[in-house]
Amino acid sequence: MQVNGIPNVRTCITPIQQGMTVQSQKKTGNHPTAPFKTTTKKKIQKHIVIVGAGPAGLYAGIAAAKQGVHVLLVDENHCPGGQLIKQTHRFFGSKEEQAGTRGIHIAEELYQQITLTKKIDLLLNTTIIGYYKKQTGHTLIALTRLKTGQELTEITTDKIIFACGARENMLAFPGNDLPGVYGAGGVQTLMNMYGVTPGSTVLMVGAGNVGLIVSYQLLQAGVNVCRVVEALPTIGGYHVHAAKLRRCNIPIYTSMSIKEAVGTEKVTGAVTMRLTHDLCPIKKSEETISCDAICLAVGLTPSTELIMQTGAKMTYLSLAGEYVAIHNQYMETTRKGVYVAGDLANIEEASTAMLEGKIAGLSAAKSLGYKEAADENLEVYCNRLEDLRQGSFGKAAQKAKRQIQKEWSK
Repeated sequence: MQVNGIPNVRTCITPIQQGMTVQSQKKTGNHPTAPFKTTTKKKIQKHIVIVGAGPAGLYAGIAAAKQGVHVLLVDENHCPGGQLIKQTHRFFGSKEEQAGTRGIHIAEELYQQITLTKKIDLLLNTTIIGYYKKQTGHTLIALTRLKTGQELTEITTDKIIFACGARENMLAFPGNDLPGVYGAGGVQTLMNMYGVTPGSTVLMVGAGNVGLIVSYQLLQAGVNVCRVVEALPTIGGYHVHAAKLRRCNIPIYTSMSIKEAVGTEKVTGAVTMRLTHDLCPIKKSEETISCDAICLAVGLTPSTELIMQTGAKMTYLSLAGEYVAIHNQYMETTRKGVYVAGDLANIEEASTAMLEGKIAGLSAAKSLGYKEAADENLEVYCNRLEDLRQGSFGKAAQKAKRQIQKEWSK
């Protein structure tokens, strides 16, 4: 939105202030009416820079630091952890990747690890706004939000690991811009970080793991979930999550989706519709339900804007979420010295993001000459990653990765 005259401000990570003017904008917005102010400009040089301090980025930093490399970890949020800091449920996966532990506790543990090592510097409230390739190494331009203004930093590095994660998908339907229409991640942030409920009665759209988990968390917060609707003929998430909702008498409807939101100034209801197996609307199947919030859990898209700036080869894979960077099994892209990990590389679960982070961090460190036990550990991590993708829920990710590897070998 446009905030205090500045366009394209991400309001989801911008702290609210007294007297702030927040306006909607059309597409690219207007030219800024407020001056661009920076307090200082400085330069930083590090062997490895990691963009994104979610599960993939944190594990990449720890893996590289254990090899003895000095690492800079950059994140746009005010604290590290990414999606972990709002995930109150226990993780599935392998024991080595924190299965049985709540995401919020994993984030706390990882933060303690990075603060105990002297090899990792943490730069928060900072957005990477540009990448530049130089004759030797790589350059990133960072913008840090300070209480007194903004600070520009030129960061030069030998290796970059992009662990930027993904952004939520939205649906196009009449009324989708009304107050009361949320992404599931936004709802998690409101409830689990700030203790704010999105409404009193919520319609959940999407029955993947995210939709099912957030629905249960809404119930835990005292919010009524009137129903969960899923466009596909089957539930996409783990059935253990669906069973928890059904025990709470929350109906889950497959082959159903939202047609439109009801309301003028805000959401007051929604119209759902039945769908055929090929996702076509069934005539006269509309049903109007009462709700004051609509939560969309309809998948993620990798945040590839920065990796595209590097010139790394990209490919479109619907199984991976959309465009992803071609990379080898050690997470290095076609741009030498540039690595990817986590949802940026392929939409999967947190446990696989953690392992990809370890592989990327260790690979980058090894390429700089820090090779102690690197080959042995890389083999272990790659094998564990393959094992995690063996289950029924990992087949799509496994297929996507094989296609990415095939593109790499061309």
